[in-house]
Amino acid sequence: MDKYKNKYRILSTRLQNWDYRWSGAYFITVCTQNREYYFGEITNGKMQWSHVGIIADILWHQIPHHHLNVELGAFVVMPNHVHGILIINNTDNVGNVETGHALSLQSERQTEQSERQTIGQQRFQNIGTNSISSMVGSYKSAVTKHANRLGFEFKWQSSFHEHIIRDDKSFQTISDYIENNPVHWEKDKFFNPK
Repeated sequence: MDKYKNKYRILSTRLQNWDYRWSGAYFITVCTQNREYYFGEITNGKMQWSHVGIIADILWHQIPHHHLNVELGAFVVMPNHVHGILIINNTDNVGNVETGHALSLQSERQTEQSERQTIGQQRFQNIGTNSISSMVGSYKSAVTKHANRLGFEFKWQSSFHEHIIRDDKSFQTISDYIENNPVHWEKDKFFNPK
């Protein structure tokens, strides 16, 4: 492991030279801290959500309401992780100009939409960049805040896993995997018998 500011850090697994705001389909996996079963249990191949599992499900489906040009693909809440596909359809990234400064040029549409949002509408944080990291970070933050506010102890693993889906066959294979994940729970690498 490398050190940064005299502390060990985990190197990024993100693809170099790839902008995670670009249009595409992304397979996301986010785990709970220590793979604790915060979200519920699998019974007879079906997920039985806990209160925190219900929060995780509802807030995932809210992502398109808080981020521009995002659609949801297959999604599942498992006992200790979530799998989902985020699809970015960003027409603004064709011909984008980077300024090389802290502030990039925004399209007129992005500026208008950000001006219309009020603080009350911003349940998720880090809305501005519309990158996979900002979406997942906002989602994780929202789930944690809602769970804690309702008195439930809950923590995420510090990072998340993503995979760029490159073709229709892969998209279908991953979608099938996500949808069938509860049925195959005992074969899942995240399965941890209590």
